Amino acid sequence: MKTIRYSFWAIVGLCLILIGLANRDVVTVRAMPEALGELLGLSPDMQLPLFVIIFISVGAGLMLGFLWEWVREHRIRADARGKAREVASLQREVDQLRGAAAGAKSDDDVLALLEKTG
Repeated sequence: MKTIRYSFWAIVGLCLILIGLANRDVVTVRAMPEALGELLGLSPDMQLPLFVIIFISVGAGLMLGFLWEWVREHRIRADARGKAREVASLQREVDQLRGAAAGAKSDDDVLALLEKTG
């Protein structure tokens, strides 16, 4: 199984290296259009290799998807916590009832009947 896992990650790594080598041209990334940047007097732009932009975009998309899924599953996690609390409460109640039943049970049946009526 480890061989398959290592082979898979080796193929993924090789694909990422090939994407990086194929897209190493430098491109300009602008935060706003040129006309708006000139109007405001700001022009936040960077020059980065294209593969860096591709990898950052994929990573940002993954993080956004993970966050979306985490928010979507909030109700499910809350229900699970409530059920876990209910199970723990019922387990404590069962343990108390078993303890009470074991305490009432004595070696002598006559004494147990007297304690019960007593």
